[in-house]
Amino acid sequence: DKVTRDIKKTYPLIHYIDFDISHFAHLHHLIFSSDGWGDRGDVTKDYEEEAWGGLSIRIHSPYVDSFDSYYLSLHPDNNTRNPWFKEFWEFKFSCKFVSLVGNLSSSLAVNSSMNYTETDGNTVNYTTLEEPSQNFCTGEENLATNYRQDSKLSFVIKAIYTLAHALHDMQQDMCGHGSVGMCDKLLPFNGSLFKNYLMNVSFEYEEEIIEFDENGDPPGRYDIMNYQKLEDGSFDYVQVGSWNNRSLLWNNSRSLQLGRNRKTVKSVCSQECPRGQYKNVQQGGKDKRCCWVCVPCPAGEVLENDGESCRKCPLGSAPDEQKIECQVLPVEYVQWFDTQAIIAMIFSTMGFLSTSIAFFIFLKYNNTPVVKSSTKELCYIILAGMTLSHASIFAILAKPEPLSCALTRFLPGLSFAMIYAALLTKTNRIARILAGSKKRFPKRKPLFMSAAAQVVITLFLVAIEVFIAGKCNTTPEGVVVPLSFDFFLILLCTLYAVKTRNVPENFNEAKFIGFAMYTTCVIWIAFVPIYFGSDSKVITLSMCVTLSAMPEKNNRALFTTTKIRCHIGSRVASAVSEKVLLTAGERVAHL
Repeated sequence: DKVTRDIKKTYPLIHYIDFDISHFAHLHHLIFSSDGWGDRGDVTKDYEEEAWGGLSIRIHSPYVDSFDSYYLSLHPDNNTRNPWFKEFWEFKFSCKFVSLVGNLSSSLAVNSSMNYTETDGNTVNYTTLEEPSQNFCTGEENLATNYRQDSKLSFVIKAIYTLAHALHDMQQDMCGHGSVGMCDKLLPFNGSLFKNYLMNVSFEYEEEIIEFDENGDPPGRYDIMNYQKLEDGSFDYVQVGSWNNRSLLWNNSRSLQLGRNRKTVKSVCSQECPRGQYKNVQQGGKDKRCCWVCVPCPAGEVLENDGESCRKCPLGSAPDEQKIECQVLPVEYVQWFDTQAIIAMIFSTMGFLSTSIAFFIFLKYNNTPVVKSSTKELCYIILAGMTLSHASIFAILAKPEPLSCALTRFLPGLSFAMIYAALLTKTNRIARILAGSKKRFPKRKPLFMSAAAQVVITLFLVAIEVFIAGKCNTTPEGVVVPLSFDFFLILLCTLYAVKTRNVPENFNEAKFIGFAMYTTCVIWIAFVPIYFGSDSKVITLSMCVTLSAMPEKNNRALFTTTKIRCHIGSRVASAVSEKVLLTAGERVAHL
């Protein structure tokens, strides 16, 4: 019952069984049975309709014609050497032989209704019967009645020949070639030695080589039987194929019946994989099973080896919808004269020019106290980052080539790292100075306050970004991976900007840094959903890069430049005292 329930739940329509077919009488399945079923008629008795179309395996055993002629010629009179033959005769024909007393000179005429009869003056006595109506064996019975040769008869013959050949080989080796009968060396009989001879037997029988492998098994040979309905309405097994030593042969002259509905039946361990999925074949020891798990091919890969594996498409191509072959992708990119590209380049050019002007002014007044007090080394790093960020727009908008693609992945992250790493170092320095000024009796001077230390810290942070940008891939997410570290720097800068918002007025550049950070956070928060939700990723990235550089340029660099202009206007640009720059109560020019 459990097997029946399990079969109802499984997919295959063919099921292997080797027990009573009555368990499957109510199921509509095609039966596939083992060699224990073979071509036995008693298994299908009263269930012919249910077994119709079933396939069974029968161990190959050729029909022995010579046995028929020998068996059918046997008679109680000519087979007296077999003491059990009369008992077999009685069992087969359900009769009893009589016991004769005296000499019979003629044939016995048996009257089944009498216990005895007299012929030629001699009295014939019969054996005592359990039932008076028991039939007597007349000797006229025919062995051909209901005779069918056993399908495994040839096995018995081959087994006898195997024993005979093994015993003969053993006797010849131990007693000498040409000797006859037993010899002293054979006694006592060695069964283990005889087994070795059995394992090495090799002879021909009915055009078939009889031999055994290292496990004692003969070469596998099976007949494939199909239980069919014949033209007269009866049922019988018909051989439709054979399997001989790993070779499968089908008998095309015999039609295969699949039961009442005669529909095509399939039995598989695993369904064929859908399009775009390959077969992950399950391993069973050294051999592959007929079962697999369907696994989708990764993005950018197509099927190969008849769907058993996937391979990557070369650069510039992508899988088709069925993931069978790679198709060359048309190159689609933003043209220089597209409206969106022109707008992005205008913003980038304006930013590049204004940054260049600020850079030139810083160089011209490099030794003035105003420039020196703003940590000019970090300012130069910031201005260089601004320049790279605006220049990267042209690499982003360029035709996709190895160089332009590499610059697109590398420049935005590097330029932002230069800007925000320098700003983070600067705001951290201001925060530490502010924290130290609040202490009434500071114990020691804060560490890493020199310009050289500030530059080293900034370069270290930039180096982290260079490592991340060098490891990213070419997917859309690969653009965000290098920028994620920049966003982390922006968050830290914003945190310090909030922390230093109430610094003395001689550090009032921190307020402008804070404003720049607030604006940048808004731009970046809007960038992520727009970038992943829009198809115009190139334009989105271009505008975000150039706009992110503008708040810092317009507030930090322009703020310092304006201070320089104010002092130049008062004609004291080269003589501004450090006292003015360091006194909290003295106001300095600012926007």
